[in-house]
Amino acid sequence: MLNVIGVILAFLLILVLIRKKVPFGASLILGSLVIGVFSLQIIQPLDIPKAMIEASFYSFETQRFFTDTIELAILMTLIYILAKAMQETGAITKLINSLRTVFSKGGIIGIIPAVYGLMPVPGGALFSAPLIDTEGDKYQLKPQQKNFLNVWFRHIWFPIYPISSAMILICSAKFSGIPIQMLILADLPAFILFVLIGWFFLRRYLTPLATPSVKPPRDYQGLLYILPPVVPLLFYPLTLIGFSETRCFLVGVAFSLVLLYALVHLNSRAYLSILRKSVTWTLALAIFGIMILREMINISQMHVLVTEAMQQVAFPALLIILLIPLLLGTLTGYNLGAIALSYALVEPFFSFTSITLVGLTSLIFISSLLGYLISPIHLCNVLSSEYLKTDVTRTYRMFLPAIVALLCLHTLFVVVFFST
Repeated sequence: MLNVIGVILAFLLILVLIRKKVPFGASLILGSLVIGVFSLQIIQPLDIPKAMIEASFYSFETQRFFTDTIELAILMTLIYILAKAMQETGAITKLINSLRTVFSKGGIIGIIPAVYGLMPVPGGALFSAPLIDTEGDKYQLKPQQKNFLNVWFRHIWFPIYPISSAMILICSAKFSGIPIQMLILADLPAFILFVLIGWFFLRRYLTPLATPSVKPPRDYQGLLYILPPVVPLLFYPLTLIGFSETRCFLVGVAFSLVLLYALVHLNSRAYLSILRKSVTWTLALAIFGIMILREMINISQMHVLVTEAMQQVAFPALLIILLIPLLLGTLTGYNLGAIALSYALVEPFFSFTSITLVGLTSLIFISSLLGYLISPIHLCNVLSSEYLKTDVTRTYRMFLPAIVALLCLHTLFVVVFFST
């Protein structure tokens, strides 16, 4: 029973530390230690550091070193560096200006945050907020309407974007272990619904459309800057010659950094300076924290207790699998964290459903994404609301029906097409 109390206290501690702005990775490691201490009735004290090592770089069972966690941490860091480099070099601004040539009417209000959404950096909605504010004024949009469209379209790619940290994590060997392309296939209806719902609200707010007084100059050169965030996908076929998915994307993102340098025409010293300033250790620490927490939950035998409890309580397992990621996404305001925390909690319920692992992984991913999307502590919501001089709660009359419709329809799709 103490191990159950330990897990509950650990999660409460993690949530408190996150709200206190303690780095996510450090919060997870501290929570893991709490779980370990409260599990000492069933494990030895030495099992705690062993679990941390097992999660990071060495398997005591096979007596071999492994690099999966290290590679994942490096990949997350490189993706962040690429995102910051595109921002600092002005590549994103040039891309947006060229897109105005193609989408000269109200569609640019959806396109601007969607393009920034290709750059998965925390609080990225702040980058697009000034542009949305200016474009929205042309169509007399209210601040809360601008805010909703900015945040919604920023996250529109998440269900199918294979180099997002959350998707890479949930498909990694220590989580579902399914191929990323299978998750993308299962998430495709959610992506389509994302687009349709965003388009519905956009057309509703832009009716009747105003005619811009000045047409933007034609400039297509900036469209080349769409290549750096897209090119890593082309390296996926390396899996056919034995590369892991993580290594494929490591090669792809590294190539994108070189490609960006070739596109921006900066001298090498200036470009390297931008890359150095973009380096952060917080994402790498978060990956290690996630893996350590998962390993600690495993040795606490929480999955055994949950399975036994489920056999005695007549509560729909599918509802639990949907609600826990949704709740943790809302509480943490961090998609990667919500998946890391929720997957281990709901995994014991998988056997009580008739849905395949791919379908269940898709439900966890989309549910955590939607909870994160509407979280009042989601950094995109906070920064976008602040810039646009509104309150995130004013967007809930749009967010709530949108996410309920999306989650219900996507769940129906998974139940119909991914049941055994």
